[in-house]
Amino acid sequence: MPTQEKEITHEKQEQTEKPTLNFFQLWNMSFGFFGIQYGWALQFANTSAIYEYLGAEPEQIPMLWLAAPLSGLIVQPIVGHLSDRTWGFLGRRRPYFLVGAILSSTALILMPNSSTLWMAAGLLWILDTSVNISLEPFRAFVADILPLKQRTQGFAMQSFFIGFGAVVAAISPWLLANFWGVTRAADNQNGIPLTVKISFYLGAAVFLITVLWTIVTTKEYPPEDLAAFRKKNSENGGFVNGVKELFHAYKTMPETMKQLGWVQFFTWLGMFCVLLYFPPAVARYIFGAIDRTSPIYTYGIEWAGICIGVYNGVCFIFSLFLAKITQLTSRKITHAFCLFCGGAALMSLLFIRDPYLLFIPMICLGLAWASMLAIPYSILADALPAEETGVYLGIFNAFIVIPQIIAALGLGWVMHNFLDNNHLMAVVLGGTLMIVASLLVAGVEDVGEEKEREVVREKLTGES
Repeated sequence: MPTQEKEITHEKQEQTEKPTLNFFQLWNMSFGFFGIQYGWALQFANTSAIYEYLGAEPEQIPMLWLAAPLSGLIVQPIVGHLSDRTWGFLGRRRPYFLVGAILSSTALILMPNSSTLWMAAGLLWILDTSVNISLEPFRAFVADILPLKQRTQGFAMQSFFIGFGAVVAAISPWLLANFWGVTRAADNQNGIPLTVKISFYLGAAVFLITVLWTIVTTKEYPPEDLAAFRKKNSENGGFVNGVKELFHAYKTMPETMKQLGWVQFFTWLGMFCVLLYFPPAVARYIFGAIDRTSPIYTYGIEWAGICIGVYNGVCFIFSLFLAKITQLTSRKITHAFCLFCGGAALMSLLFIRDPYLLFIPMICLGLAWASMLAIPYSILADALPAEETGVYLGIFNAFIVIPQIIAALGLGWVMHNFLDNNHLMAVVLGGTLMIVASLLVAGVEDVGEEKEREVVREKLTGES
């Protein structure tokens, strides 16, 4: 497609003209991700347990999680499309940061106060939709602001804050109980511990404050010709044209995006198994809890939160070195290795019964998590035209949420018919799928690294 190749070339020329940001500027533009992930990690670490406190059976849990992938599938491409065509006093992406943060913080306050199972499921829909409104524009924010040479660094900084936010969120209930003396007992009939409720309230505050920090400290570049930009949007506006453009983007996605799609499919199908079943698996099969109303079950869920904190802690530390590692090897080699480590780590849980030994596979999973959150987006961003970055990144999210929808619809049936409702076996299945993803990385064409190698060859040829 010659037209698309010209757009990509223009994008790369344009990127070289953008100023290089220092460490603190990178920090500021990514700081909102700390709050986003704080809220999201609270959800991932506690929602399955909240469902079980409210009476859900193991085979029901995947369907109750359907909100997460469906909201992402619908919301992210729409928000990406709209943010590509937005410009106002807050800029292009920042208005969506703000709206998503306000709605997410409200949902985080309400979620642990659910009185019924279906109320909790409904609030999960609201929470996930709201988080996605903020999340997708943050990905496009990196491509908008950073020059080509800093993109991997920018996405790695986001991974740092994702890991850091998830660490704090995951261990919050445990910290509140063990250092601040907050009771683990429920304060009403829904059975949800007070430590969990207070953690969600803290998450709401952190989400809003950190996103506001990024909005205030980081400015966006306006379109070069603002009048032409607004004229084009008014001519191509409207719901029907928007739908047509989305379908056109689906049909014309770059080859690199399609290749990465298969990697993402198996990666996130595996990771969703972990998100659904890891906390109950730890409580039931490592701690031996039989009754979900017992203190042992509650403590096991807290320990799972600590484990989630460990792999996210490794994620935010490893993210600091990720850009350098990809320079020494390649983005593809690094990503394949990290995914393989994560998959093998999850499979090793079959042989672990000591809670402290869980930290070893969690370290390996942290390598995979850091890579998952940075490298695919770094590879993809180099293959996208500038004016459609947001919509393509939104569409790319489909390769994350479609496998999650498949898991939500089918994993309960697999649990009931093949895994004997064994939470731990579902996590091991996730590890197997992640190893499959690591093997598929070899088939991805990394446009950005090939371009850099071409530039180096031209320089060497010129010097000789």
